[in-house]
Amino acid sequence: MDPDFWHQRWREGRIGFHQDMPTPLLLEHWPALELVSGSQVFVPLAGKSQDLVWLAAQGHRVLGVELSPLAVAQFFAEHGLTPQVHDSRYGRHYRAGEIELICGDVFSLDADVLADCAAVYDRAALIALPPPLRRGYVGELHALLPVGCRGLLITLEYPPHEKQGPPFDVPEAEVRELYDRDWRVETLERSDILAQQPGFVAEGVSALETVVYQLSRKA
Repeated sequence: MDPDFWHQRWREGRIGFHQDMPTPLLLEHWPALELVSGSQVFVPLAGKSQDLVWLAAQGHRVLGVELSPLAVAQFFAEHGLTPQVHDSRYGRHYRAGEIELICGDVFSLDADVLADCAAVYDRAALIALPPPLRRGYVGELHALLPVGCRGLLITLEYPPHEKQGPPFDVPEAEVRELYDRDWRVETLERSDILAQQPGFVAEGVSALETVVYQLSRKA
């Protein structure tokens, strides 16, 4: 997907994917990963998510990556944070406390910058990508994460002919196909959420489920 698409969405404020509070499914299922305090958590396509602050409050070091400079600027401004800034080959880094956001292309990362990540949290990245990019996102980017890394993945499922993403329908069979080579995948929860999503109803979507997966990087 063209980066200009996302830059335009942020410029126009069309960010219906943003939530004003931490994701309830994150709060419910994160403890299952059993991470020790101080663990680094990788958050791809982070936006200005409230989940970043919640993860930091659990004692984690948070490494987010976001394409939009507007999203990064709004995140720190809305939380009253003044970040330290430096540039690297990955993009421009903004850090305040235990939260670091890299403003850049997530596909430009390498194993060096992800080497300390004990976990990955994905609520809005996989479902934001069309099928061709999803394969590279998992098969190439996630392959850079270290052995033993754990993850929490949240997806959506709906009849794909009823809505043009993003967010895209990512069925469980595709999740397992994408992750099977390098990750163990466990389904933690599947819930019908159509009644809580009037935007989907307005678009004519007849069924909508959210699915939570626990991931574990294979040796």
